[in-house]
Amino acid sequence: MNKVLVFLEQRNGQIKKSSFEVLAAAKKLVDTVDAVVAAGSVEAPEAAGKFGAASVTVLKSADFENYTASGYAKAVADFANDNGYDTLFFAHSAMGKDLAPRVAAKMDAGIAVDVVEFAKDGDDVIATRPVYAGKALLDVKLVSDKKVFTTRPNIFVAEEVGADATVNEVAIGSADLSVTVTELVKSEGKLDVAEADLIVSGGRGLKEAENFKMVEQLADTLGAAVGASRAVVDAGWRPHAEQVGQTGKTVSPNLYVAVGISGAIQHLAGMRSSKYIVAINKDKDAPIFQIADYGITGDAFEIVPELIKEIKKTKSE
Repeated sequence: MNKVLVFLEQRNGQIKKSSFEVLAAAKKLVDTVDAVVAAGSVEAPEAAGKFGAASVTVLKSADFENYTASGYAKAVADFANDNGYDTLFFAHSAMGKDLAPRVAAKMDAGIAVDVVEFAKDGDDVIATRPVYAGKALLDVKLVSDKKVFTTRPNIFVAEEVGADATVNEVAIGSADLSVTVTELVKSEGKLDVAEADLIVSGGRGLKEAENFKMVEQLADTLGAAVGASRAVVDAGWRPHAEQVGQTGKTVSPNLYVAVGISGAIQHLAGMRSSKYIVAINKDKDAPIFQIADYGITGDAFEIVPELIKEIKKTKSE
């Protein structure tokens, strides 16, 4: 690894927390890490220096106000090739999963995705990633001259380790826009489970979509985001954006409340790093209790309303 570059995601000009986690992952391997962000405009890019970036280059274009796979991929790959970067890191987010393989293809680089740990073996990098729905871990060594990695969100801890980074701007005159994003619509008032400190998730034990209002009420009372198991999403009760687990989002909140979720291995893979886990399930042998810090065996339709009542009472005192 000669020169390392981290791609920073931004949304509405704000660099995402997951990108700072990627910087932390890269800093485990090398002392000097640079960063790049594609944007029409971005607020305080120098702040990435606090999380390990020596420099931040803004690839600036009016066409980059919204994400464009073709435009971002060409701009990032050209910048990396022109400046001699041989190792690139991305977050394993929706954008990263779309962008990283495109950049790797343009750079003729090998790629390892969804990495949860890095280690060095001499001059080689060993990337560890889950396989078989999280039942096993696979160590990967890329043998290509250029390498691309994506890191799982909420695994690496973003800690402030330095001062502001130097910032450079590169004007992108004509972006490659085979596809153009015309509008982004965000659900108003909803917290993103991937970035929330408090999450209340519901599972198949709620029996039907209408009963999910109980989970929403508990989440509102706590000021938490709403999550869901895969079974619930597959049934059409909740949108995929709320799915927690191996095929959904990986979360690491301070508090994770699982209501009516049995705890299949795929779900546990996405939330087991939560600081505190509270499980509510009528099945005393449900796998979720094996990792829960606090478990309540009983009917969620009786327990959750009482829990909401007690939380409101405590808040009013």
